[in-house]
Amino acid sequence: MEPLKTLVIDTGSSPDAAVIWLHGLGANGHDFEPVIPHLGLPESAAVRFIFPHAPEMPVTINGGMRMPAWYDIKAIAIDRTVDTEQLVASATAVGDIIQSLREEGITDDRIVIAGFSQGGAVAYQLGLSWPEKLAGIFGLSTYFATADTIEIADANKQTPILICHGTQDPIVPEVLGKRSVEVMRQAGFKPEYETYPIEHSVCLEEIQKIGVFLRSALQLT
Repeated sequence: MEPLKTLVIDTGSSPDAAVIWLHGLGANGHDFEPVIPHLGLPESAAVRFIFPHAPEMPVTINGGMRMPAWYDIKAIAIDRTVDTEQLVASATAVGDIIQSLREEGITDDRIVIAGFSQGGAVAYQLGLSWPEKLAGIFGLSTYFATADTIEIADANKQTPILICHGTQDPIVPEVLGKRSVEVMRQAGFKPEYETYPIEHSVCLEEIQKIGVFLRSALQLT
């Protein structure tokens, strides 16, 4: 996969922390750009928000139409049938962004990996298999697509993980969010689980919770 194009927003000069936030199917990196002011981060915090743009590819469940996607979804049954090879390739491409942040002086333990829906599945693959400790991982309205194939690393067993899901989600049913929590706990992780009375989207209360999570994970004061 070619290097990912990204939208980069710094909340201050010389950022010493970063959040890599992956969008969902058919969207782009601008999707979550508007939430930054609503996270309630300290004015003194210098955080680099990186919103990668997924490449365009044919998506089977949408009649083979080309659209921004992190991987192909071949069937929309409760147990998603996805192109695992493409998902892992996307995770690897996002890993390259971590490498570039290292070169800029931002260490792994100052980086949060996040994603919504498809992007969350990639975030889980990357974050739970990453060999160095990260600052945090959060997944929104998503599922653990590679639970049966991932090679889990021990480095992030104690890393804060936040999982948020809408109780009325018709696209990614909440049962998949609960299942992700169960699988992670069985693997030794300690995810926090929050639900909201919404469909396949985010709400202000959820965004504020993410802000609390980021302030704690990145020790922002």
